[in-house]
Amino acid sequence: MTIMNRVMRQIICLLLFCLLPASASWAANTFKYNTLRVGQHDAQTKLVLDLSGPLKYKYFSLSKPDRLVVDLIDVASIGHQPKLNFANTAIKRIRSGIRNGNDLRIVIELKQPPKGKVYLLKPAAGKGHRLVVELMGKPSKSVQRITTAAALKPAPVMSLAPLKKPVVLTAKKKQLPVKQQRNIIIAIDAGHGGIDPGAEGHKGTYEKDVVLAIARKLEKLIIKEKGMRPLMIRNDDTFIKLADRKEKARRHKADFFISIHADAFSDKRAKGASVYVLSQRGATSEAARLLANRENASDLVGGVSLDDKDDMLASVLLDLSQSATIEDSLEAGSKMISGLKSVARMHKATVQQASFAVLKSPDIPSILVETAFISNPAEERNLRSSRYQQKLAEAMMSGIRGYFVANPPSSSRMTALEHVIERGETLSTIASRYHISLKTLRVANRLKSDRLRIGQVLQIPTRDS
Repeated sequence: MTIMNRVMRQIICLLLFCLLPASASWAANTFKYNTLRVGQHDAQTKLVLDLSGPLKYKYFSLSKPDRLVVDLIDVASIGHQPKLNFANTAIKRIRSGIRNGNDLRIVIELKQPPKGKVYLLKPAAGKGHRLVVELMGKPSKSVQRITTAAALKPAPVMSLAPLKKPVVLTAKKKQLPVKQQRNIIIAIDAGHGGIDPGAEGHKGTYEKDVVLAIARKLEKLIIKEKGMRPLMIRNDDTFIKLADRKEKARRHKADFFISIHADAFSDKRAKGASVYVLSQRGATSEAARLLANRENASDLVGGVSLDDKDDMLASVLLDLSQSATIEDSLEAGSKMISGLKSVARMHKATVQQASFAVLKSPDIPSILVETAFISNPAEERNLRSSRYQQKLAEAMMSGIRGYFVANPPSSSRMTALEHVIERGETLSTIASRYHISLKTLRVANRLKSDRLRIGQVLQIPTRDS
């Protein structure tokens, strides 16, 4: 299944499916999932899934950020995709995806810790089966709980308590004092190296050399970037195993991983740059490997070790973290393409997904950039040019900056980002630099005009309007 891009923030699409019934006597039939409705009544938000038949389901909650997760068991096929508006409700957004090949997982991101109930209604008053999610009031503190429900009657009101050690995705916390804020760590992976030269151009240019040169230029840009710090996976002509590359990033608590490469093809006319993130198939195979060896693993999923979790809970935590990480990677990939297309012709205009080993970290947004085709004589010349390498590094820096302005880690300096005006800068160039609109920048700084003065400090908002 294709992972939904996180740029669909305000209006989301839920995949609706035919559901296989639990009873063996119904095995030859399927039930369609017809519509999804959301409503707000006083302090209660109600989400209703209209069905043409009964189903099994289970649900639980997570915190940081607050989420309610509902699994619909034995999903058969894709149905209609509605558009919903969650303004003035307790819901931020909803995303969904297939897990275990058959089940539909619906993740409801909330504006506050959840309290309420989830239940299945039998047909009544001319309406068919309905799965109802009710969210209400402020939650009370209670013990950890994961609930599985299959009864066809409403469940009693209960606190949907978070797990004690939740998967940390993009939690929004109270801003820390500046002295306690940390730098965002960007892991820069120059592909290949040592005995592995990578692709070779017609003039004998090795991929490993040009991508290291680009990586070093990107490193210098990140050093200059307020609130960021680079981590070079390799800084010389050294061979590093693929698994060791992502493990080094995790060991140093990297917030982002970018692997830099140069493409090659038998037809020398092939040209252009591409951006890749992990595919769902690659995530599934990696999840199986991690679960099989989790007794030797530590802090695999956003700070939560899997070695003391049962199979179901470990699988749930890993699925949630990997799905969110792929969504983050897709958003970062889109920002990267926005930066690269100002410098290079794009071979692929959209983010691609593949099973590259270096992208398989379940908790670090990761992208792979194919900067150009080294097998193309013109692009080989570009890759050998220090000036062009600098342009590519600057384009990558723009993409990284744009992603973290929109998604600053809660304890990082990016949550309080400021920009000091230098000679020649305009409001338009600053907005473009941080991937935000002019209107957002004006409103955030209460500007009555676009005139700027050298040394003036602008607050950079972390969300566009």
